[in-house]
Amino acid sequence: MKSINEKDLNRIIEAAFREDIGGGDITSNSIVSKSQIASAYILAKEVGVIAGLEIAKRVFKKLDKNIIWKPLVKEGDLVSAGTRIVTVKGSLRALLTGERIALNFLQRISGIASTTSQYVGVLKDTDTKILDTRKTVPGLRLIDKYAVKIGGGTNHRIGLFDMALIKDNHIKAAGSISKAVQRVKTKNSKSNKKLKIEVETSNLDEVREALKCNIDMIMLDNMSTSLMSEAVKLIKRKAKTEASGNMNIDRILETARIGVDYISVGALTHSVKALDICMKIDS
Repeated sequence: MKSINEKDLNRIIEAAFREDIGGGDITSNSIVSKSQIASAYILAKEVGVIAGLEIAKRVFKKLDKNIIWKPLVKEGDLVSAGTRIVTVKGSLRALLTGERIALNFLQRISGIASTTSQYVGVLKDTDTKILDTRKTVPGLRLIDKYAVKIGGGTNHRIGLFDMALIKDNHIKAAGSISKAVQRVKTKNSKSNKKLKIEVETSNLDEVREALKCNIDMIMLDNMSTSLMSEAVKLIKRKAKTEASGNMNIDRILETARIGVDYISVGALTHSVKALDICMKIDS
């Protein structure tokens, strides 16, 4: 998981261990001896894109450093129902204790990757890219956004710190789009990094005002397809365009055909269906 640094990856796994294992696995520690060794396999029970293999491996390795982990598919592979994706051998206690944590990660990450892949597939013959959002599980944003990338999607900003996105409430607080943009530019004028600025718009008057501000991207928020089409013609590639609001898989192709650069889909991460994956003890 190269896009997530070691410190963040370890933090996420540690939080999962505290939440699920706490002071110890009472059931497994009572029933299974420390020395008992077993083999198991992880099975995809439905069609989907497999993602999160490395974090699942780390879960088991944390419990048994000598665990033998053999992936049978690659990260990002599309598999059919009934595909064995991993075999694992080691301490039976470790396998039983780590099972739910490992599967929770695998199921969620694979679910997001699978859904993203479906959206990306619909747009395969267009130049429009699928964007994620900040509508992620608190504490798991890096994992969720990693999953989107594995599914072929594009990451929007990671958080509030790496891009300025001026939304309706910011505009209301500043008094206008122009004033809001100017305040952001003035406040960050001494920064050594190029600050990208995006402005949310909901009508053509706001699009016109945003265009005058020399910004990087204009969000076309909750607009009808016809109104977005007018906005794209008005913008004329002077800024990147993002279609946002109620974007579902049935609407994105029609939206892409009007020429937007990006379509953001909150559902990729805020209401994802986990991929059905299980683990079975083999011997």
